[in-house]
Amino acid sequence: MSSLFSRRQLGRFALGTAAAAAVPGKLLPAVQAASPQTHFAPSSQQFPSEFLWGTATASYQVEGAWNVDGRGVSIWDTFSHKPGQIPNNDNGDIADDEFHRYKSDIAMLRELGVKAYRFSVSWPRVMPNGTGAVNQKGLDYYKRLVAALHEAGIEPYCTLYHWDLPQVLQDKGGWQNRDTAEHLAAYAAVTSRAMADAGVHRFMTVNELRTFTENGYKTGTHAPGLKLDRKAMAQLNHYAVLGHGLSLAAVRANVPHDALVGLADNPNAATPVINDAEHIEAARIGFREENAQYLTAIMEGRYTDLYLRKLGADAPHFTDAEMKAIGAPVDFVGLNIYQPTYVTPDAASGYKVIPQGPTFPRMLSPWLTIGPECLYWAPTFTAQIWGVKSIYITENGASAEDRLDASGQVMDVDRVMYIRNYLSQLQRAIADGAPVRGYFVWSLMDNYEWNDGYSKRFGLVYVDFATQKRIPKLSARFYRSVVKENRVI
Repeated sequence: MSSLFSRRQLGRFALGTAAAAAVPGKLLPAVQAASPQTHFAPSSQQFPSEFLWGTATASYQVEGAWNVDGRGVSIWDTFSHKPGQIPNNDNGDIADDEFHRYKSDIAMLRELGVKAYRFSVSWPRVMPNGTGAVNQKGLDYYKRLVAALHEAGIEPYCTLYHWDLPQVLQDKGGWQNRDTAEHLAAYAAVTSRAMADAGVHRFMTVNELRTFTENGYKTGTHAPGLKLDRKAMAQLNHYAVLGHGLSLAAVRANVPHDALVGLADNPNAATPVINDAEHIEAARIGFREENAQYLTAIMEGRYTDLYLRKLGADAPHFTDAEMKAIGAPVDFVGLNIYQPTYVTPDAASGYKVIPQGPTFPRMLSPWLTIGPECLYWAPTFTAQIWGVKSIYITENGASAEDRLDASGQVMDVDRVMYIRNYLSQLQRAIADGAPVRGYFVWSLMDNYEWNDGYSKRFGLVYVDFATQKRIPKLSARFYRSVVKENRVI
């Protein structure tokens, strides 16, 4: 397909028009001119005029080319190559082959109408041994990517660490080793300088601290697949947020003063189950405490008393200098928000988490429960609690059982439902004063979904991984219309 939205597809989705009535297989019947009609004036649900619409991906999930042009081995290469570790023994060796297909994928971005693309740099592609020698061919790939984005009028948002730790560093302890935080900063310095020279102005140090620490080292479901005890995890978490803090300073020292540096984190989105004053206050307390070892520590430069008291003798060791580095001010906060954590008031700690039962609605991924209001409360609390002035929703999206129908289309109405409802709550948050500057849907296209392999699809664009053919889904056309209209439709 030469175009993401062919004339035939655009005609098929021009609902309620005479053109749609003439297209075979139309979704709605033609409206007869003689039939009485009732016109409703929908709420505008408009976003601010400068609101930024984008999509997001990550290096290991889309690039492929795992051993091309001097790239080193990451923990995800090692983890996914172990038989039986991932469904169907899937791995990211090829993934979406974006390493070779980035120009055509950027053409899809252009046709979606988005003005920003969030990508991540592969640490082992730039520094195969984790430290020391720089692989210039690796940096050159990202320079070509950035140049192509600029040519298409799309702003690159660069994530420096999205989980693909060099295996060489894992062999030395990975995130259990404080040196890894220092190594991340050294890598971030080299990479951000090169990306800034290429014209990147927006950087995120790390992506989802909670996920790569807890899934990788506590539950063992992600690379490197370890199961550490509570004390070891508390210290590891400290080194991870320290890695962010040291990297923040390293990036700032290597990019122009007008470049902005933040992070993309997935806070536990504490959400009031009832929107009265008592429950809202409980959720506000919960938002701070449920994220005590990650986002709260970064925003406040300290661990909360409740967090340290709960850990007791298992609390991490840290210095004042480390906490100062961790708490250095960021230029923006990126929030990856998918599902809520509902809370109610509690006399002991101020809040209590309510477990979500088996009948609670969810998308295809078992963890992805549906609660659109979390996209209201997460940015609202982030602004209220810490006075954050600039927020981006750096990820939001949904997995679905996507299948091609008889006409070769993917009619993912469930994903459209999910995104529409979440965007409605985000627009409400902005209208109520939350300083959200942009939204990045996860993801541009189906890709390698970590321990789910290729069994879960999150993309706006369907990918046939056997042929690498890209097919826009109904959600792509929906999102294109949202971007064009700059409102929820």
